[in-house]
Amino acid sequence: MGALVVIGVVLFGAVIFLPQYWVQHVITKHGTDRADLPGTGGELAEHLAGELQLTGVGVETTEKGDHYDPQTRSVRLLRQHHEGKSLAAVAIAAHEIGHAIQHHRGERLLALRQQLAKFAAASDVVASIFFFAAPVLGVIVRTPLAFFGLVAFGVALLSIRVLVHLVTLPVEYDASFNKALPILEQGGYLKPEDMPAIRQVLKAAALTYVAGALVSLLDLARWVRILR
Repeated sequence: MGALVVIGVVLFGAVIFLPQYWVQHVITKHGTDRADLPGTGGELAEHLAGELQLTGVGVETTEKGDHYDPQTRSVRLLRQHHEGKSLAAVAIAAHEIGHAIQHHRGERLLALRQQLAKFAAASDVVASIFFFAAPVLGVIVRTPLAFFGLVAFGVALLSIRVLVHLVTLPVEYDASFNKALPILEQGGYLKPEDMPAIRQVLKAAALTYVAGALVSLLDLARWVRILR
C-alpha cells in the first residue's frame, strides 16, 4: 500500500510539473541573445503591431509573465523577452502579437475565453467557500445530503475553471501556429535554419497553460470521486 502511495505521488508530480518544466527548458534553451538578429522581442512586437495595423496595441515590459491584455490592448513581455535578441524573445513576442490579432479580428474563441475567465475568477471564490462550508454544515444539519449537495454545487463551479482551460488551449495554439508562425516564416525575419527552434518555442508558448489545465482536471476528478 505504501509503495502504491509513493508511485501515485510521483505520477501526480510528473503530470503536474513535467509540462511546465519542459516549457521553461525550451524557453531557456533558446534564450541566448544573438547579435545577428535584427531586433529585440519588444521591437519586433512594435513593428508587427504597426505592420499589421493593430490600432491602439502597445508593447510594455512586465514582471508577471508574457501575455496580451485585451482590456488595455497591451502586449506585455518579460524584460528578457522585451529587451532580448534571442529566438525565444522573437517567438514569444510574435505569439503575443498573435493574441492581439485574434482580438483585432474579434475572434469568438478569444472573446469566449475572456468572458469565462472573468466568471471563473468569481466562481473560484464561491467554490472555495462552499468546499469550506460543506463539512461544517454537514455536521450541523447531521445529514450527508447537505454535505453532498454543497459539494456538488462547488464541483459545478469548479468545472467552470476546467472549461476556461479547455477553451484556452486552442486559443494558445492558434496564436502560435496560425498567427505567429506564418508571420515569421513569410516575413523574412529569421534564417531558415532557425525555424525548427522557433517552432519549438511557439509550441512551448502554446502549452504554457497545460499544467494549470491538468491541475484543474485532477482537482475536479477528486471532488467528483467524493460525490460517488
